[in-house]
Formats: sequence, structure tokens, C-alpha cells
Amino acid sequence: MVFDPGIANPHLVRAIEDALDRHHLTPIAIIATHGHLDHTFSIQPLAAKSGIPAYIHSADRELLAHPERALSPETTSLFEHLSFSEPDDVIELHDGMKIHLAGMELVFDHSPGHTEGSVCIREESAGLLFSGDVLFNNGIGRTDLPTGSPAKMRTSLLKVFELDDAYRVFPGHGPTTTIGDERLHNEYLAAAIEGRI
Repeated sequence: MVFDPGIANPHLVRAIEDALDRHHLTPIAIIATHGHLDHTFSIQPLAAKSGIPAYIHSADRELLAHPERALSPETTSLFEHLSFSEPDDVIELHDGMKIHLAGMELVFDHSPGHTEGSVCIREESAGLLFSGDVLFNNGIGRTDLPTGSPAKMRTSLLKVFELDDAYRVFPGHGPTTTIGDERLHNEYLAAAIEGRI
């Protein structure tokens, strides 16, 4: 599975193919944790080249073809000369959805706040959480862009806080962490619990 293939010039397909070849892997799916361009820019070319489906929450699906709808005006101007389209095979995610891929059972938790269609993805048997931009090592994703919401982020963080401390967290940016470490050190989680977000 390829998570959140983001931005490169012209796109990340060659770099992803090189990494897959190096490790003797074949891609079977692309999963977007949310619809921001730094996570979706290379989805369409990779899906077309590999002939694989792309998964994204239904609330963010429109951002595959219209990423400007979730960008600041300043950022939109950087990409206004480009056109975007969604892949031929898009599978919409919804809260609580379970799918089996690559020998894993993935559970998708709708986690709005960073975008309306943000998801966290759990693999319960291995204790893995792919948190996208909902939860970082000692941080969270911003909530001030279009479709972001501090109130919804608080609710999403409270759901994350219910997970076992041992869950290993793979965020959309930065180093990995654990729920236990974030429970101890992440000021945003503490703020969510105390109602300050």
C-alpha cells in the first residue's frame, strides 16, 4: 500500500517505483489520509501507471480534482496553472469501514478537523495507527485552512486518546511515535482533553 504520495516535479511515480523495485514490492492500492495536495499530488499518475485503486474519504474526494478548495489563497496561486483529475478507480472511505489489504485488516476512522475528510487508519492486530495530519509527534495538523475545524479536531483527538498506549503512530509528517508518548508529551492532546481546543 502506498500512503499519501505527495508533491514532486513532475510527480513521485519514478521515486516510488524505484523504492518498490529496491524492496521487490508490487503496489496494490493508494490510500489518502486526506485531500491536501502534499498528500495527493501524485495519486492520479501513480494509479494510472500502476493500474491500482485509490482510497479516500468521501468528504475529501472532490479535492482529488479540485485541490484548491482546501488551500489558502496564497497556496492556490502556486498551483493555478496546473489541472488535476481523479484516478479511474476511486473507492470512497467511510467511518468504521474495514478492508483487507496486503494481509492486514485496516479500520478507517473518520477524523475531521484538519480537513473534513481526514481519516486515521488502524491495524489493530499489529497495533499500528496511520494518523495522517491528525496527530504528529508532539503536534497536530493545522485547522485554519478551508474545511478545517478546531472543534472537530478536538473530537478526533479525543477518539485517538482512547487507543492503547502501545499503538505505534505513523504520522503524515515527522518521526513515528506512540500513543503513550503522545499522551505524556503532546500539549494538543492535553488541550483537547481539558476542552481548550
